[in-house]
Amino acid sequence: MRKIIFLLSFVFTLNAFSQNDSIQKTILKGQIIHADTNDALSAAHVLNLNTVQGTITNDKGFFELPTSVNDTILVSYLGFSSIKLKITNDLLKGNELEIALYEKPQEIKEVVIKSTKLIGVLEIDVKQVPKDRFTRIHINGLRQTYEVGKPQKRDFSSPLAALFQPVDYLYNLFGKKPKQLKKLQKLKKEDDLRKMLAGKFDREVMMEYLDMDRQELSELLTDCNYSEYFIRKASDLQMIEAVLDCYENYKALKKGKIERDKIPTKKN
Repeated sequence: MRKIIFLLSFVFTLNAFSQNDSIQKTILKGQIIHADTNDALSAAHVLNLNTVQGTITNDKGFFELPTSVNDTILVSYLGFSSIKLKITNDLLKGNELEIALYEKPQEIKEVVIKSTKLIGVLEIDVKQVPKDRFTRIHINGLRQTYEVGKPQKRDFSSPLAALFQPVDYLYNLFGKKPKQLKKLQKLKKEDDLRKMLAGKFDREVMMEYLDMDRQELSELLTDCNYSEYFIRKASDLQMIEAVLDCYENYKALKKGKIERDKIPTKKN
């Protein structure tokens, strides 16, 4: 009986490997253009949400990215509406793909200009310049960054409301879907992805991987004791680092001491 069970397990393992081998990677080639003018958009971001691989278009708007059928590609460019593209066999069989992005409508807001009265004496003028109470600083030699000032706290209307904090959702999400945690950690570690996310402020990647909208992300970081200033001004890379640090600290409180960036591996 044991021999039969072992044989069935061996056949199942071979079948799983054959399925993985059948998923072939193809280089998706394309160009990102302005939908209205047809001008090439250089430095547009193209990210494979499934494999967490990304690239940036060249000066003529062209890009190349490894993809497979059923992968989802996120294309974004500053000031333009982003799009998600599901990869199909037809797209991979064709030549170069042309993706047109539309500009976002600009909202005109009232601008209030406040002047600071300076008298020309440095020691006095320095004191007149407004200070940012929530400046985030970095100390050389340490990975962690810090905030100057008191972070925003949340008041819950009842003990029941406190049980459903966004940070609890994050803890449960990464427990049930460790692949999402791995993807965020890969975004944080890969140099090319770090460069892409350091200049992004649209939160789209975070919303995709955490299944949250912008308001929910703000509430999550508030629960993690990040200031309102940081939540508004942080880049996407800083947001990812903040969420991962929050998760690690929260997990440490729940289960005790853990090692940074260590993810439980699924046993075969």
